[in-house]
Amino acid sequence: MMAAHLAKEEGAPLAPSIYSLRGVGKVYARRSLVALENVNLDLRKGNFYSVIGSSGCGKSTLLKIMAGLTSPTSGSVVLTGKPVVGPRRDIGMMFQQATLFPWLTTIDNILLPIRIRDGKVAARAKVGDAQALLDLVGLNGFEKAYPSELSGGMAQRAAICRMLITEPAVLLLDEPFSALDELVRDFMNMELQRICMERDATAFLVTHSIAEAVILSDTVFVMGARPGRVIEAVHIDLPRPRTLDMVTSPAFGRYVIHIRDLLSQGASHEHV
Repeated sequence: MMAAHLAKEEGAPLAPSIYSLRGVGKVYARRSLVALENVNLDLRKGNFYSVIGSSGCGKSTLLKIMAGLTSPTSGSVVLTGKPVVGPRRDIGMMFQQATLFPWLTTIDNILLPIRIRDGKVAARAKVGDAQALLDLVGLNGFEKAYPSELSGGMAQRAAICRMLITEPAVLLLDEPFSALDELVRDFMNMELQRICMERDATAFLVTHSIAEAVILSDTVFVMGARPGRVIEAVHIDLPRPRTLDMVTSPAFGRYVIHIRDLLSQGASHEHV
């Protein structure tokens, strides 16, 4: 196992665990499929986490359980001391596509969760917060633009704002930049890091990219093939803020090789 501790945790007490999964399993009885088996995770306030594994290992199932969109067959999921038994206000979710409504302006798309949850008056009261988020992600001046007038990267930045407007305790990210070209994806990853650092956000990212996991994460959870289980939590000891230049460093390369080896080992031990 690679030796590493979070640089920001050295010499300081650990941040509190706000998200805890214990013995989480998921069985799809109709297909006799064990998707997840005995998954144990702790997410600490202000840290960035990634989960990586081969296709079909249960990453998306795990994310849906954490979001309260589906129930585990066994185990417990607790966020800020309360069981997750369904969708919650303090969970922010972002998907592979921006899914902005084409008939709404950028700022109206951002305010939509507030309008649905609390009504028009509450949404109007949040206009200042929405504008501040637009400034944060560099979309100042695009408040009244419609999705068709935004690039892919701009649309995803608007989707980030829509996720943050509800002030969630944790951000769950399902490969949010996978549909973007490589240059835009790199830029968006750096933007995501900056936003999370500025807001002391707790984030959990599903990805297929080892490099993306390493450049963004404080901890990378490596999952074995089905049934999905965490075979190692790899702590990434690289200084923040991370930069794209780090991908050529020896330390970065060692993390990538180690995680790739773990994935190869996990795939060779698949059992159904």
